[in-house]
Amino acid sequence: MNELAKSLIADSAFAPPKNVLQALPGEAAHAKPQTALGSAPHSIYDEVWHMAYWQDISLDWVQGKPTPVPEHAAGGFPSDTSESWDNLRDRFLAGTQNAAAIANDTERLETVVACPTIGAPERTMTVREQLESLAAHNGYHLGRIVLMRQLLGNWPPPDGGFTW
Repeated sequence: MNELAKSLIADSAFAPPKNVLQALPGEAAHAKPQTALGSAPHSIYDEVWHMAYWQDISLDWVQGKPTPVPEHAAGGFPSDTSESWDNLRDRFLAGTQNAAAIANDTERLETVVACPTIGAPERTMTVREQLESLAAHNGYHLGRIVLMRQLLGNWPPPDGGFTW
């Protein structure tokens, strides 16, 4: 497994996504942790939905499907939270596996793909660049999830995660 694939599914710069999302009850996933300064703007469920949403778009792009992006940032977060937590988590993790499989197909990594944007000329990236962007995006949101789990007193997960 190359480092790009590891950054999508395994121990790399941070705990694997499956560990970050492991053993988290649905009610905790829907909670917005409270601090003395207020509550988190999104729940863990919202963050995972957001990652799954953009991951699906990224995977469409690397497979040659020019899927458009939402017109506003709010379109990238759920307006409907009826999907079960278990299904959402499993759907996101299946997407990470798919992305890692594409990352391991080194012959495709330099293929240029379209990445449609709103109100701008069409962007292009290589498959490698799109997967690097996806790994960074997921890493950012997984870090937010770790912090929320810490605030909820639900960290580390059984299979481990960084505790520093």
